[in-house]
Amino acid sequence: MRLIFATFFLAFLCVFGMVACSNIEKADPKLAPKRSARPPIPLDVDPIMRGTVASETIVMGYQPVVVRGYGFVVGLKGTGSRTAPAEVRQYILREMMRYGVGEISGNSQVLNPEALINSEDTAIVIVEALIPAGAPRNTSFDVRVFAAPGTSTTSLEGGTLWTTELRPGVLLVGSREIRSMAQAKGPIIINPFSDDSNRTQTMVNQLSGRILNGGKSLKQLPIKLVMATPSHSRARMIGSAINSNYPREPGQRGETASGVSGELITIDVPPSWYKRSDEFVELLRHTSINVGPIDATANSIAKALTNNPGAANAASLRWQALGPKSIVATRTLYDYAEEQPRFAALQAGARLNDALVVPQLLAMAQTGSAELRVPAIRLLQRMSINPAIDLGLRPLLDDSDIDVRLAAYEVLRERRDPIIQSQMVGTKFRIDVVSSKFPMIYVSQSGQPAITIFDSEMSLKSPMNLRAWDGDLLFKGEEGESTVSVFYRKSSGMNPIVDQVSIKVPELVRFLGHTTDAAHPASGMGMTYSQTIGAIYALSSNGFLPGSFKVEQDRIIAAIAKAGAEAERTDRPEFIEDESTGADQPSIASTNVPGLTPKLGTGTSFAEKDNPNVPKTDIVPR
Repeated sequence: MRLIFATFFLAFLCVFGMVACSNIEKADPKLAPKRSARPPIPLDVDPIMRGTVASETIVMGYQPVVVRGYGFVVGLKGTGSRTAPAEVRQYILREMMRYGVGEISGNSQVLNPEALINSEDTAIVIVEALIPAGAPRNTSFDVRVFAAPGTSTTSLEGGTLWTTELRPGVLLVGSREIRSMAQAKGPIIINPFSDDSNRTQTMVNQLSGRILNGGKSLKQLPIKLVMATPSHSRARMIGSAINSNYPREPGQRGETASGVSGELITIDVPPSWYKRSDEFVELLRHTSINVGPIDATANSIAKALTNNPGAANAASLRWQALGPKSIVATRTLYDYAEEQPRFAALQAGARLNDALVVPQLLAMAQTGSAELRVPAIRLLQRMSINPAIDLGLRPLLDDSDIDVRLAAYEVLRERRDPIIQSQMVGTKFRIDVVSSKFPMIYVSQSGQPAITIFDSEMSLKSPMNLRAWDGDLLFKGEEGESTVSVFYRKSSGMNPIVDQVSIKVPELVRFLGHTTDAAHPASGMGMTYSQTIGAIYALSSNGFLPGSFKVEQDRIIAAIAKAGAEAERTDRPEFIEDESTGADQPSIASTNVPGLTPKLGTGTSFAEKDNPNVPKTDIVPR
């Protein structure tokens, strides 16, 4: 009975379905939407790159991002400005309200936003920075701060930047602002570039400074691989190859490579590569898709390189992406006659920590071509502890080439070689003393503030009598004396500090920057980092210091200028899509903000406007 009922029910459903289907209007095939596949993107791939991720994909989002914003600096001593363009002033007031300035909190004193912005102890500034390529969320970076045009600020010395929102693209206020990508805050270090327009003062540009690690990214910069030829199977294969080389790490939210479609793969930078995201992406691009016997692949790369030495960089990265098993192949070229293939193999060996590269790299650092001496030194920096490296680099501190000397010093410093004698001056800056037969003062502008003295026995020349900073700084010493008298007035109306200090330059630098207090009773002038540099520069430029005075090129300005130039040549469709910025956003010049006529587009920096005119021999690009 149950079988008969079931048969009857199924027959009823079939008849009902046939009737229902006959009543449905059939779609006109001419009206059906047609989704055409994206045509392939032609790629011109070097033969040595065949079979790699880069041979089938294009990396998007792999550029550093210039971000800017208006900020507010407090803690100045009458050197700020109460004047500012109206639109910018209103923007800063809104930002103060957004961060709770003026609200009552417990028994704390209420800060009045209007009173703050009208004080000459505060200033409105422009903040700009470069977020590294592929930087994950909460990445720290240095920021640059300078007085906004249209204000009458005279110095940012001693100021502290309040939390400032940083956005990509042109600098805008009002409703057309896009979502912020980073924030910046912290104490400002005045830019220690000389300023020829103000030789009577501290010889330091008081309107421009920087904040070390003062910026923090708020979001992960997107890195995407776009398939040149859309294919689900190839996208899966490429994602699998990447995840095999760079498996998911603790703290990583997902796989390194995640396929979105047959056209797109998203990349999540593993935590161990956060500080070297640019290097990670390069290795990712050079990763092999079909990994067969690694030694055979490595040997084929070596053969291709000897046939085409111009592919040296690609070969080196391919070996690095293959990992330690490729070292056997690289060793065959460590003593190769041609320099390019030899350096490519040595570079891969150093990155893979092969100790056999050390003698070769040291020889190249000492007697190699001018273009490769410094890169050879740099390759030794991250290698494991090896006394041969430190002993081999020390003689280069006496090399006649300044770039070689500085590279050797910086690598030895990072490797914590005891030949570099270091001491901190409070939390302001570091003093490094290096033995060298070429006396020199070198001022660092990246990482931790530092003044390096090449020549551990460097002393002031005497007799001396120097008046600087409109009489606020005086040096006087007699010939044959071991000390000099120093007179320093911090500001008008204050009692001057008068003391004696050794003519030994390392002790003099420490004395100028040291702040005397109960915990640190030693005598000192309490100067800031930039004031200390200004005092040393005054001594050097007047002939009272032996050797030369060199300043590291401002890497922030250089990096922003470079990124801006590249942005003019490269579209950023992912930001147009993600941030809705639009390609036609106006510059400041077109927003009718009084006093702010310079155009601050993505590819523009104020570096050209207020970069001080230091003699080129005093700036050392690093």
